[in-house]
Amino acid sequence: MAHAETLPTASSDTLINRELSLLAFQRRVLAQAADERVPLLERLKFLCIVSSNLDEFFEIRVAGVKEQLKSSPLASAAQALYQRITREVHSIVADQYSLLNDQILPALAEEGIAFLRRPLWTDAQREWIREYFFRDVMPVLTPVGLDPAHPFPRVLNKSLNFAVELEGRDAFGRNCDSAIVQAPRALPRVVRLPKELTGIDHGFVFFSSILHAHVGDLFPGMNVLGCYQFRVTRNSDLFVDEEEVKDLRVSLQGGLQQRNFGDSVRLEVADNCSIAMSDFLLKQFGLEREELYRVPGIVNLVRLMQVPDWVDRPDLKYRPHQPALPRGFGKRADLFAAIRKQDILLHHPFQSFQPVIDLLRAAADDPMVLAIRMTVYRTGTDSVLMEQLLRAARKGKEVNVVVELMARFDEEANINWAARLEEAGAHVVYGVFGYKTHAKMLLIVRREDDGRGNSLLRRYLHLGTGNYHPRTTRFYTDFGLMTCNEEIGADVHEVFKQLTGLGHAESLTHLLQAPFSLQPGIVALIHAEAEIARAGRKAHIIAKMNALLEPQTIQALYEASQAGVEIDLVVRGPCALRPGVAGLSENIRVRSVVGRFLEHTRIFWFHADGEEKLYLSSADWMERNFFRRIEVAFPVLDARLKRRVMKEGLKPYLMDNSQSWEMDGDGNYRRRVTRGAPRAAQEILLQDLSGGTEA
Repeated sequence: MAHAETLPTASSDTLINRELSLLAFQRRVLAQAADERVPLLERLKFLCIVSSNLDEFFEIRVAGVKEQLKSSPLASAAQALYQRITREVHSIVADQYSLLNDQILPALAEEGIAFLRRPLWTDAQREWIREYFFRDVMPVLTPVGLDPAHPFPRVLNKSLNFAVELEGRDAFGRNCDSAIVQAPRALPRVVRLPKELTGIDHGFVFFSSILHAHVGDLFPGMNVLGCYQFRVTRNSDLFVDEEEVKDLRVSLQGGLQQRNFGDSVRLEVADNCSIAMSDFLLKQFGLEREELYRVPGIVNLVRLMQVPDWVDRPDLKYRPHQPALPRGFGKRADLFAAIRKQDILLHHPFQSFQPVIDLLRAAADDPMVLAIRMTVYRTGTDSVLMEQLLRAARKGKEVNVVVELMARFDEEANINWAARLEEAGAHVVYGVFGYKTHAKMLLIVRREDDGRGNSLLRRYLHLGTGNYHPRTTRFYTDFGLMTCNEEIGADVHEVFKQLTGLGHAESLTHLLQAPFSLQPGIVALIHAEAEIARAGRKAHIIAKMNALLEPQTIQALYEASQAGVEIDLVVRGPCALRPGVAGLSENIRVRSVVGRFLEHTRIFWFHADGEEKLYLSSADWMERNFFRRIEVAFPVLDARLKRRVMKEGLKPYLMDNSQSWEMDGDGNYRRRVTRGAPRAAQEILLQDLSGGTEA
């Protein structure tokens, strides 16, 4: 297109950095923890989520930047970025612990939920803790004195450890001045004390406090000068050499063990740690001073995530809700007949995931079902869906499962499921090496009567924007489509052929597929909208996703904006596009919604001169999803369901004035100011789809 040559292009000065945008997202999550409108125990959870997110941020993103520091062509830019990341993370962590210590913990204490500090233990509490230490803790601890015969131990990624400063001689006359105590992961990091000892409903003590109180018992006859918590975060990205690997599953099983001992990227210590000890630890892990994070409290806030589950205080939590079943989905519903009648749209977590489980169970039991094909990305260690696939295989169905072994941090669970499925007689493949299979597809082939006495094979499908993971469907917003549309079924069949066999990719009728047609298809739809705008007609794009980073797609959006297309984007996490910049993106608005549920739906809507094309997908607009993954975007063809997706998946988020943030051209976010009655998209959907909350 000739006009594009004179327009600003998506370059480094027109794109927001991914890592900095990710940190801006952590700020929005932290704001949920600070929001007094959020129930108190849920605020504690959001605080823990920030810690969990930062763990992965260091394990993957920061680790990647540090690798660039070793590459001379990239080192200079990477160094500047790394310094900005470090400053921002230190600021986030400081705000996080300030919020914990100054607001959330005192507020919990007022509600009878207290974390008891050592100086305030009563004699009775101290005696109970002593008995607990000698009975349950000390037998499984292995203190390591550091001397020439005992070098610094290997420290697992994100494990809790204690550095101990000592003086004196041990039983062998050795003069040892330091030791390491590693806390076994089997030991709880938060211990509940009996109510009769605390006088409150929920009294807890940190494991670190217990060990600090009794560390001297681990080193009898020696003087303990100091005991300090520490935790190291390591590079956790897995790498498999495509030219060397012979068996992906075997190679990954070996690599998973090494993940715990990757290069160090961050050291966290308690703020009472001496400078001498922190310098010693930094040297052991090969880290610099700016990579040290001193925290006024426990070094792993993620462990507090369990506390709300232990505390029976419904008044301090979100009101529970019961996901609704679509009409006609009773216990004895004929799911195959229901899908033949019309396409069915499920909207989680507001609507139940149970119909998907029931469909797979019905397929396993139905003698007319001949074959089941399914992709598995994340499904959990205990999955009712996988159990149904095992049942189907044992009953003699042709079961083909594409298990993605490289699903980050779920590799071990997926390896175990792959082994169990193979033992049951299912055919298991691992997709295409070098391309993660991220598409969410279930295909069931059933022999049926065509009504004229002849048999036919009909394909039943479930396509989704989220994982086949029954637990996360209660916390992630996602859409799922059930259909027996023949053309979509043929498309899905073709994708499964690519995943399990060999040959050229055939063109698809309805689906856009990565790495072939998805990115070009999205860009073409954006360009088409721009041409409509240039012709003076209404042009509008609304898209919702987790991340927007791919430069060519962003460039197409810039060009569409300059052509007069109205563009509304709802991007939960990182966004590289700069909205509202004069001469570049005046007609683009970017929002982010952070609330009770994790926004996970990907919806792409184009006005298309009144035709209104709408796709659902598992793919974000990122280079990895477009070019290094097997993804699909599937159209919603039923006009009734298309209206539902607009009504439930897009409009409430554009109207949200309670949990919505607006992004400016510099990558800063400002919470939308409530004008009139507050409107929170998730709360509206809970009321409309779940029939309200259930006390």
